[in-house]
Amino acid sequence: MLGGRVSLTQPAKGYRAGMDAALLAAACDAAPGARVIEAGCGVGGALLAAAFRRPGTAFTGIERDGEAVRLATANAAANGVAERVQVVNGDVEAGFRALGLPVFDAAFSNPPFFDDPNELRAPHPAKTGAWMADGGLAAWTGFLLKAVREGGTITVIHRADRLADLLAQLGKTAGSFRIRPIQPFADTPAKRVLVRAVKTGKAPLVLLPPLVLHDREGGKHTAEVEAILRGERSLTWE
Repeated sequence: MLGGRVSLTQPAKGYRAGMDAALLAAACDAAPGARVIEAGCGVGGALLAAAFRRPGTAFTGIERDGEAVRLATANAAANGVAERVQVVNGDVEAGFRALGLPVFDAAFSNPPFFDDPNELRAPHPAKTGAWMADGGLAAWTGFLLKAVREGGTITVIHRADRLADLLAQLGKTAGSFRIRPIQPFADTPAKRVLVRAVKTGKAPLVLLPPLVLHDREGGKHTAEVEAILRGERSLTWE
C-alpha cells in the first residue's frame, strides 16, 4: 500500500484489504496529537495506511477476530509504527463502553455492507464476518457515536444505497455531514460513499464533488485516484 511504504500480511483466502480501505485511510484528516479509533480494523489495512499518512497521530484498532488481531499487531510492528498503533481484541456490537477506553478525537470505519444474510451471495466463509453485521448497521454507528468526544469526527465508507440509513443513524447525535460519492466511471452512479460527520455538529450538509475511480481511456485508475493510492495526496473534505 501507499506505493510500497506499507507492507501488509493478509490471509491467503478470505477478506482482503483493498480500495475501500485505501480510500478510508486517505479520508482520515485527524490533526497531529489526536487519538483515533478504527472500528473493525481487520489486519490493519486502513489503520496502518492512515497512520503513515498522519505521523503525529495515535491510532487504536478494534477487531473481534483473534487471528486478524494477531496479524494487525504484527503488521504494525513490521511497519515500525507499533509505538503509536495498538490493536485491541473487542466486539463492536458489544458497544464502545465494553472496551473501557476513554473517548477519542476521531473514529473511522468500513462497516460490514450487509445486515440480512438473504442479501448476500455466499462468500468464502472467512469473508462472512467482514461482510455481515450481525447487529446491523445501527450497532456500528452506535459504537462510533459513543467512541468520540463532542466535536469529534466520524468517517465511514459504505454502499451508496445505504446513505439514507447512515445519515439517519449518525444523525441521532451527529451533524455537519460532508458526503463524497465514489463513482466507478464519470458517467455511472456512485457505488460507494464516504461520509464525515461531527458529533453534535450543526452545520448544513455538504455534498462534495464525486471521486471517479476509472476513466474509459484504458487506464486502471484516474490520475487522481492513482495519486491517492500512492499516498501522494489525501481525500480532502473541502
